[in-house]
Amino acid sequence: MKKHVAWAVTVATAATCALGTVAPAVAADADPAASVTATAATPGGIDTSKLDPKLRAMVDAFIAKLPAGWQDRLQTTYEKTGADHTLWTQIRNAGIDPNAYQCQSTQFREVVGKLYTGVNNYFGFAVLQALGLLDLPLYEALYFGTESKANTFGLNGEYTQETTSTMKDLKSFWDIKSSDIQLVPMKNDIFSSPERAGRVIALLFGVSDEVATEFAAAFYPEYFKMEPFLKNGMNPLLSLNAFAYTEEGDPNPLGVSDRIVMGDGILEVMKEIGLDGVAPKAIMAHEFGHHVQFEDHLFTNTTLTGSEATRRTELMADAFGTYYLTHSRGEALNTKRLLDSEKNFYQIGDCSFLDPGHHGTPNQRLAASAWGASVANDAVNQGHVLPSLTFADKFDVKLPELVKPDAV
Repeated sequence: MKKHVAWAVTVATAATCALGTVAPAVAADADPAASVTATAATPGGIDTSKLDPKLRAMVDAFIAKLPAGWQDRLQTTYEKTGADHTLWTQIRNAGIDPNAYQCQSTQFREVVGKLYTGVNNYFGFAVLQALGLLDLPLYEALYFGTESKANTFGLNGEYTQETTSTMKDLKSFWDIKSSDIQLVPMKNDIFSSPERAGRVIALLFGVSDEVATEFAAAFYPEYFKMEPFLKNGMNPLLSLNAFAYTEEGDPNPLGVSDRIVMGDGILEVMKEIGLDGVAPKAIMAHEFGHHVQFEDHLFTNTTLTGSEATRRTELMADAFGTYYLTHSRGEALNTKRLLDSEKNFYQIGDCSFLDPGHHGTPNQRLAASAWGASVANDAVNQGHVLPSLTFADKFDVKLPELVKPDAV
């Protein structure tokens, strides 16, 4: 089956994530993404009535040109790629008791909240989310991205050498078939190219390249003028993600190669909180851990279901990643510096206990990372790398302790 494992959060859910947690003053129970689908007031069932009149006319005109069944096509794309199932979405009233766990805010969330400063119209933002029109960097990287020496990582290309060399090292460290895994950037600058943006829009909606490119050329400059907080598309929010993807075993593949996609936005946020020294390596190591799981069939080798199953795979990827980061044959990073000072995986913990995409609380993610480091540091033979399946077995034995309630 297709697997898309997000390390952060797509723009398609970013506003919902922010409301009541990190965004500027907005009601805690407000959910603009939900309100978009509450009223079917315009063609296609998307309520554009609260958009700026000029933007509304452009969006309505575009929707009117879409072929029959475009909404089903868009929903299928979301489902098949996992773009609608990320870290802070679909919270449900069942499962783990949140009162039994500590789940504090983190600096990562605070920085993400600041990226929303100056937004003028949350409803309009949500309309575009519902249409997928702000996730173009993600879909371009997924559908059209390819590994190349010309690729750059970071808004200014500052992480290119580090990410590419880490990918090479990860492939030699783990015992899986990895020669076909590509490293692909997710770039904000797609919004400045009507041709690139149009190519993605045409694929998403099933419309002609000509119609899609014409829409992109007219719409995005106007929208960014009305929402200057997006910085003409260069706001890190629009590429705030990193994920591993495979189609191994999928009966209806999209024809997309195995890959790790690295968004410039997640790197920028990590730099903002002072983690740029190790975050690129840590993110890469975590995502490569998912590919270890793909190849070793560790997603299906469990009796856990729902949010607990997702939490297991995410915490395991944290452990895989930190084992590599601290191992003498990996990055050989100082464990205390990695865990006590920078706490990469702690920063990405979430408190959506009931979400099928729950990744583990900040404390659980830190505990999983600490355990992974201990396996490397306490080994009798420091030069030996454990077989990935052996490491996974050890993790599954440790898992109940890592996720035990910790509230006092």
